Amino acid sequence: MPTTPATDATRSASAGTGAREPIMLELVDESGNTIGTAEKLSAHQAPGLLHRAFSVFLFDQQGRLLLQQRALGKYHSPGVWSNTCCGHPYPGESPFAAAARRTHEELGLSPALLAEAGTVRYNHPDPASGLVEQEYNHLFVGLAQASPHPDPEEVGATAFVTAGELAKRHAEQPFSAWFMTVLDAARPAIRELTGDAAGW
Repeated sequence: MPTTPATDATRSASAGTGAREPIMLELVDESGNTIGTAEKLSAHQAPGLLHRAFSVFLFDQQGRLLLQQRALGKYHSPGVWSNTCCGHPYPGESPFAAAARRTHEELGLSPALLAEAGTVRYNHPDPASGLVEQEYNHLFVGLAQASPHPDPEEVGATAFVTAGELAKRHAEQPFSAWFMTVLDAARPAIRELTGDAAGW
């Protein structure tokens, strides 16, 4: 798999120093084809490099969406509310496997009936940090059949919300820059999972 110059620089700088191995992301073209890799932070620095990502939406039996508040220690979008889980596959890892892995790592949940819900491509700058989300995002919906047990280093709080409660919370509290984009893209699959009565 090809690498970018930034990737090579990161790797050589950390070689032999005992530094933690950098987290690498898959760079993609506009069709979602892998074209290389880049270190995570460099991929998010303006203007951003288009990379593969995933977003998970889990619901309980009442059709309520599980939200997470990102931990205050996160370097990107700390303290804001967002969808159940989001992140990046490792190079060569399938988005489905990455989505299941990170949902368990962050929330202590193994999703049930996790299903693909399409893809969405977006460019969302984060005004607070100056970082940019240039992402080709794979969407997944599923069920949360147990209570979450979040990792406090990743998640500050969780909440199950109805569609009406989400609208009120979204109007009053800060959410991630990408949240409404990924939610709107996933709505057809969400409605199929939860039924029309849930109001999504």
